[in-house]
Amino acid sequence: MGTRGPVPKRASERRRRNAPDGPELLNAPSAPGVVSWPEPEDAWHPIARDWYLSLSASGQSQFYEPSDVATARYVAEAMSRNLAAGTRFSAQLFAAVSSAMTELLTTEGARRRVRVELEREPAEKETPAGVTAIADYRAALGA
Repeated sequence: MGTRGPVPKRASERRRRNAPDGPELLNAPSAPGVVSWPEPEDAWHPIARDWYLSLSASGQSQFYEPSDVATARYVAEAMSRNLAAGTRFSAQLFAAVSSAMTELLTTEGARRRVRVELEREPAEKETPAGVTAIADYRAALGA
C-alpha cells in the first residue's frame, strides 16, 4: 500500500513563509445559496447516521457542493450496509468507504493535504481555583 508522503503542517506550525509550492489556484463559481442536507435514512446504522449528521455540522461542509452531499449520503449508505452485515464485515468495502471519507475532507490530515485549516473559537478561559482563592484573600485584606 503506497503513502501520500508527509502531512503538511498547519500554517501556525511552519517556520518559513516561502512562495507556495504547487500549481496556481483556479477559481470557479459555486452553486448559489446554501447547500441543503437531506435527513439521514431511518434504516441506516447508528454509526453511519452519526457520521452523516456530524459531517453536515463540521467546518469543512461550508465548501461542499450538492454533489458532495450526494456523495456523503452514498458513503453513509455503504457504511451502514457494511456495519449491518454482522460477521461478514468487508475489508474492501471499508477501504472504499474510508477513501471516500478522505475525499470529503473528514480528517485533519486530509484537510491539511489540500491546505484547508479549520480554526475553533477559543473556549472561555477558566481561572484556576488557586488563583481565585488568592484574589479573594487579597480583596479581603484590602490590597
